[in-house]
Amino acid sequence: MGETFNVADIFGEDVFNDSAMQERLPKKVYKDLKRTIEEGKELDLATADVIAHEMKEWAIEKGATHYTHWFQPLTGFTAEKHDSFISAPLESGKVLMSFSGKELIKGEPDASSFPSGGLRATFEARGYTAWDCTSPAFVRHDAAGATLCIPTAFCSYGGEALDQKTPLLRSMEAINEQALRLIRLFGNTTSKKVTPSVGIEQEYFLVDAQKFLERKDLIYAGRTLFGAMPPKGQELDDHYFGTIRQRIAGFMKDVNEELWRVGVSSKTQHNEVAPAQHELAPIYAPANVAVDHNHLVMQTLKRVASRHGMKCLLHEKPFAGVNGSGKHNNWSLITDDGKNLLNPGKTPHENNQFLLILACILKAVDEHAALLRESAADPGNDHRLGADEAPPAIISVFLGDQLEDVIEQFIDKGEATHSIERKKLETGVKTIPEFSKDATDRNRTSPFAFTGNKFEFRMAGSRDSVAGANVVLNTIVAEAFAEACEYLEKDRNRDFELVVHELIKKYATKHKEIIFNGNGYDDEWVKKAEEKGLPNIRSMVEAIPALVSEKSIKMFKDFKVFTKVELESRAEIKYENYAKAINIEARTMIDMASKQFIPAVIKYTKTLADTVIAVKAAGADASVQSEALAEVTGYLAEAKKANDALIELTDKASAMGEGKDRAEFYHSQVVPAMEALRAPVDRLEMIVDKEAWPMPSYGDLLFEV
Repeated sequence: MGETFNVADIFGEDVFNDSAMQERLPKKVYKDLKRTIEEGKELDLATADVIAHEMKEWAIEKGATHYTHWFQPLTGFTAEKHDSFISAPLESGKVLMSFSGKELIKGEPDASSFPSGGLRATFEARGYTAWDCTSPAFVRHDAAGATLCIPTAFCSYGGEALDQKTPLLRSMEAINEQALRLIRLFGNTTSKKVTPSVGIEQEYFLVDAQKFLERKDLIYAGRTLFGAMPPKGQELDDHYFGTIRQRIAGFMKDVNEELWRVGVSSKTQHNEVAPAQHELAPIYAPANVAVDHNHLVMQTLKRVASRHGMKCLLHEKPFAGVNGSGKHNNWSLITDDGKNLLNPGKTPHENNQFLLILACILKAVDEHAALLRESAADPGNDHRLGADEAPPAIISVFLGDQLEDVIEQFIDKGEATHSIERKKLETGVKTIPEFSKDATDRNRTSPFAFTGNKFEFRMAGSRDSVAGANVVLNTIVAEAFAEACEYLEKDRNRDFELVVHELIKKYATKHKEIIFNGNGYDDEWVKKAEEKGLPNIRSMVEAIPALVSEKSIKMFKDFKVFTKVELESRAEIKYENYAKAINIEARTMIDMASKQFIPAVIKYTKTLADTVIAVKAAGADASVQSEALAEVTGYLAEAKKANDALIELTDKASAMGEGKDRAEFYHSQVVPAMEALRAPVDRLEMIVDKEAWPMPSYGDLLFEV
């Protein structure tokens, strides 16, 4: 049995959270910091000095020797530069441990080598990290010892955002301002702040570390670029929510303990649909904190897996033929006094504020569907979206029977007079107690589904930061709120309830086509969506233009979330990242085919040929052996031809200039060539002696963990 502990005793013990600040900071300093966190008031340097000193003392007590500004550049990962607390040596030979308010508030990492999309030249090196005091600092314990991690934003010398956090914080300010404006019109005078609250479900695979190291595709690309399906996959549905294996349970226990210590409220864990696939989900947090926590989750999953002799795969599609991994972003709006603006109440038809907010969200999603789709664009997600394992690439909104009925009443009559009531669940078993069902079912095929008091955006990729998706959600809804407020504020002499009903009907009627409660996997939905005029964006390359459309540029500029040049730089980075990702995959396939598969199969054909000769020499029938030799040789020739074609196309793509054209070439030419190489190699895996095959199979990876 492992060490036991009380979760309540260890939760947040390595976080400089509110209780730690109250305990350590002078009352005035604590109040000033809280005012900065809650109201955005500027923090003076003298106050920051006091906070920095107490934070340093607290961290040193936790064993910390270094601190780092922990930020999220446009690489998709986090970044950090470590500085020790040691100051200049004293005459006695001793050293002082110091940490100033200036060091807390501002850092200066070299910005020249991070992606900037042309915002920065190589020689323009200065960049700044700025403390995000709304996301608590924490001490991380790992092989490097203990490090004080300070969540920060990252911007260039000119103030342009070079990270994921800065625009997220800007979007949170935008929706706070417009949501407060809206609820004030409904008579709310007490709430002072509205915060997007986010819960992020994280899916992942675990494979044996030794087998991982025997596959170049997993090492370089994070996914298997070759691999035939084993006799059993996920067709029995026996892995989903199944009993967790002991090796995996031990891993999950350690993950939870590490996350709880740094304040991540890891709540649920279970086996997912595919073999070797699992999920972890935390409790909700403010959007920027939730994004920080999700990065911690991904890092912790990888670090703990290595300690347990495993590797954690966060790629969206590590294995063909079984479900890939996503990240569900549960989004709602919460006031500082605890009101959830997406809670419809027991009688939604009477809740005008909720219904207007709902109508605004329908409007926002319909008008910016392509942009919302782009926020989930990733090379790995191209393998998932549109398949029967993830939402379709078509954006639609699931409301459920109750809310769809209320919306239809508004469209037909200009008001709603009733809501579908909850019913008792009838199981037919007397010993099971009765309880009320939810007002509506769930729809796992919907990309944007209302699930009781929140919307679940189900399209995000498993390894991606969801900062981008939340930036889009916050901003498009802020825009819809602003337009609604302008409408409601125009004529204060009219009956307010009547004007609200008019607006709900207007938005519901105009944007009803975005509502879809049916099966998103059905081919008929694709045809129907096309008839409705809903965009069906199938790839990352096709999605990127939405980021720099005139509509997007205007909206982001109006709400001070992105400037035009920041958007253009991000589009450039995305094209470049796509091209680089596919180039790595293609060259890995070429390397594996040229140095492993083709030589191994040639060696195997020699064995077959020798067998044919030996059998014939013995005067026996060698037809089976000859047939096998012919089949293997045929697929070998096909693989060699496909490999040569992929080499030629990849070399051509690499010689092209960076940007949209190269990304499109990789998508339209290189990706099909990769598929053409994979097909004969996967077929060969099915007929070549396992002992002759040069690497672990899908069966080895998925079922031997």
